[in-house]
Amino acid sequence: MVQSFVRGSVFVFVLCFLLGLPAYPSALKQTADNPTATLKAIHADGVKHLSADQVISLAGLSVGSAVGKQDLQAAADRLVQTGLFSNVNYAFQSKDDGLYLTFKVVEAPRIPAYFDNIPWFSDGELADAIRKVLPFYDGTVPEGGATVDKVASILTDLIASRGMNTKVEYQVISNPLGDGTVQEFRIADVVLQIAKIEFGDPALASSKELRQHLGEVQGKTYSRMVIDLFLAEQVKPIYLQKGYLRAKLGPPEIRLSGDPNQKLPDHIPVFVPITPGPTYRWKGAQWSGNAALSGFTMNALIGVKDGEVANGMAIEAAWTRLQEEYGHRGYLEAKVEPVAEYDDQAHTVSYRINISEGRVYKFGKLVLTGMSPGGERRLRAAWPILSGDVFDKTKYEDILLKLQVHPEQIFVDLPVHYESVGHWLQTDAETGMVDVLLDFK
Repeated sequence: MVQSFVRGSVFVFVLCFLLGLPAYPSALKQTADNPTATLKAIHADGVKHLSADQVISLAGLSVGSAVGKQDLQAAADRLVQTGLFSNVNYAFQSKDDGLYLTFKVVEAPRIPAYFDNIPWFSDGELADAIRKVLPFYDGTVPEGGATVDKVASILTDLIASRGMNTKVEYQVISNPLGDGTVQEFRIADVVLQIAKIEFGDPALASSKELRQHLGEVQGKTYSRMVIDLFLAEQVKPIYLQKGYLRAKLGPPEIRLSGDPNQKLPDHIPVFVPITPGPTYRWKGAQWSGNAALSGFTMNALIGVKDGEVANGMAIEAAWTRLQEEYGHRGYLEAKVEPVAEYDDQAHTVSYRINISEGRVYKFGKLVLTGMSPGGERRLRAAWPILSGDVFDKTKYEDILLKLQVHPEQIFVDLPVHYESVGHWLQTDAETGMVDVLLDFK
């Protein structure tokens, strides 16, 4: 007989009752509160990143032990509490020699671990310390649960080994260098400062532009996020403009000297390894899915000619211009999806760009809230798109800018009072109309 349970809820087997069978198979020894049987085998179904053995270890059961319903339920609860699983079921089969147990699990999504202000250890050292306790650690953790608590505890103990009594905290934040989220681990009660920041590429020392921005990080509170954002916003563009499209920046390192057993300094030097890689040249673009705009028009928007150094900043700006051009023509749902193709032998780059244009939208009506009658009349008079005309998103964004920065260009001498303007586009895919909603506060 096979019995199944789900995360703390026991399915009652009415059939056993109706047939007059015992509530538990014969292999379960009858005790007052928790009938038990010898656990003969454990299996795990549904695992993808974890191994079956790791699931079994996390469940806290071992073959050969005597287990009952409460023990099996407790094991399932332990798996849920780790945060590693979004769903845990289990089933067991009773035979003459004991119980055969199967966990049926669905692994929860994981996000990258991000170590913000723990500078005394490299990412590799932190990962090794975590894997000693959690062998399944692969650089990602769930958003919550006992696993994340355990990682924070491991890091706290590791820092304590350097003579610092502090606590590592964690929170889910937006990925500072990309899409999605990360699990940030940081020390809340220790303030460190960046004494200086040096780069692995000597050519950066001559960059006047970079020297002008170093004050944004040097002398500031140490934060890996601050440094990573500085690299992305101030350093990487220098390389992209020169065609170093695959330059590798970081991760930042802390290079301390002296006795590691002594108290760590409050001012720390930061070194950023840099590998520029080769300079790439432009080798053209291939377009698909476009009808409203020709390949010739879109190539002109990119503005980079074959054989020229592939200016990465100009190329990124071109995708934005292309998106804006579609918006200018009423294609509010157009998507531009570029894919780079690198030739590492010839050091060239070409792009395949897929365009999903969607439909053209026309302007319906303007809905205003929070504006005085006089102000509403002025705004409607200044509104640049007539009802029924193709909705020009460029004109729409231009009037939004005026409302927020230069309201006098719309209201002239009329006194109006608002601090912000909420704005929404309400599209109707069936009619191809779009209404504009503006809320003045």
